[in-house]
Amino acid sequence: MKLLGWKLVTAIFLLCIATVIASPAQVFENLFAFNAADGQYPADSLVQGTDGNLYGTTTGGGPHGWGTVFRVTKEGVLTTIYDFCSQPNCADGANPVASLTLGTDGNFYGTTYNGGMDGYCNFGSCGTVFKITSKGILTTLHRFDLIDGGNPVGNVIQAADGNFYGTTFFSYSTVFRMTSAGALTTLYTFCSLPDCADGIGPMAGLIQAADGNFYGTTAYGGAPHSGCYSACGTVFRITPQGTLTTIHTFDGSDGGNPFAPLLEATDGDLYGTTEEGGNNRMGPGTVFSITPKGRLTTIHYFCTQPGCADGANPYAGVIEGTDGNLYGTASAAGANQGEGCVDSGCGTVFSINPGGTLTTVHNFCGQGGYDLCTDGARPQSGLLQATNGIFYGMTYLGGGNTDGTIFSLSMGLSPFVAFVQPAGKVGQTGGILGQGFTGTTSVSLNGVQATFKVVSDTFIRATVPPGATTGYVTVVTPSGTLTSNVPFRVLQ
Repeated sequence: MKLLGWKLVTAIFLLCIATVIASPAQVFENLFAFNAADGQYPADSLVQGTDGNLYGTTTGGGPHGWGTVFRVTKEGVLTTIYDFCSQPNCADGANPVASLTLGTDGNFYGTTYNGGMDGYCNFGSCGTVFKITSKGILTTLHRFDLIDGGNPVGNVIQAADGNFYGTTFFSYSTVFRMTSAGALTTLYTFCSLPDCADGIGPMAGLIQAADGNFYGTTAYGGAPHSGCYSACGTVFRITPQGTLTTIHTFDGSDGGNPFAPLLEATDGDLYGTTEEGGNNRMGPGTVFSITPKGRLTTIHYFCTQPGCADGANPYAGVIEGTDGNLYGTASAAGANQGEGCVDSGCGTVFSINPGGTLTTVHNFCGQGGYDLCTDGARPQSGLLQATNGIFYGMTYLGGGNTDGTIFSLSMGLSPFVAFVQPAGKVGQTGGILGQGFTGTTSVSLNGVQATFKVVSDTFIRATVPPGATTGYVTVVTPSGTLTSNVPFRVLQ
């Protein structure tokens, strides 16, 4: 079986209905519907490139049927730049489940769940880590062999030290570090404690927090509880040297089975979702915050509004919008019950304000039955807020061809600038993403002027200036001043 439909299994049994709570400023637009030949079943978030376009992966489809890497403009013009399993025996990998990461070199880095030939894992191969240029030139950096892990589901991230860090899901679940040349070191192997009290099965990538440590989740394991199958999962901290600390074990009542990566918000806390649990352990997931020391607060229990108006089963994590709200997707429930998604609704896009109030901003499958769902169905991907201020996302199914969609959602937010790498030392040069950069006259970090070079209308390279401290970056362009969505951290 080529497709990773198992990610949907727990979502299709919910029997909830919902009502729409819409913001007057919101504008939802269908941008693209996949149709097998150009890919199908996108399962993770989009990422913005230095050229201003968006890049992503599909788990299946393409000429060989094993997934693709694509580029799509913000207007919805899609180009497939790589088709997996193009090499004999799928030596280049197959079925990319995770999102791409933009590296400091301007290339993208990603993982495939299958392929690579080495070892014996799911479907006979253990997956890969790859690098790909914006023009589609792919280099396989590492092929997993089960001994060093297998079948990565999460993305890799580039840390402040320039290395890449990630997780593997199958059998010997691991956390690993990899150089840009592909030399891999296993930092930690899960289920090293009795009864897998340290967790097992990370389905998400890591984040590097302001304290320099990495934080992540395991979908299963942790201290045994009756609220979940195979225990309820964990939140962990791991140092760059590989010392792991479990900072929270879910027990079902506070959520269970976190599938998504965490977010470090501007308030310093971490935010995430669980796909199950909450609401007396029988609920379909939660949104939570947790401090780096492990104090967890459940922000929202899904399916607690009448008719599951708030959605259910969030596979993806949340992001922090420039308005200070959290945004995310729920893979099931919503207002359109009876439209074909096993009578449970086809999923939602939601926002949560700083006070913890959840608002459903879009209900999927609003047009036609499940075989149509021109606006998409079953979103498993998280959202990206591009630097034009608009949110972009994907659905796993729907679109008229039932192969998934790409959509945009405007909430009336203003353009901003973002970073390729959100931290650096004085003297280091980093990348700034945005638009309208031609003719830029000033780049400053927390009020200190920086030297810079306008590479293109959508990309600037700037050097961290002497005397700079952690703070927001401002870029003065001919059309106005743009400010970064998050502070830039100056490392000592």
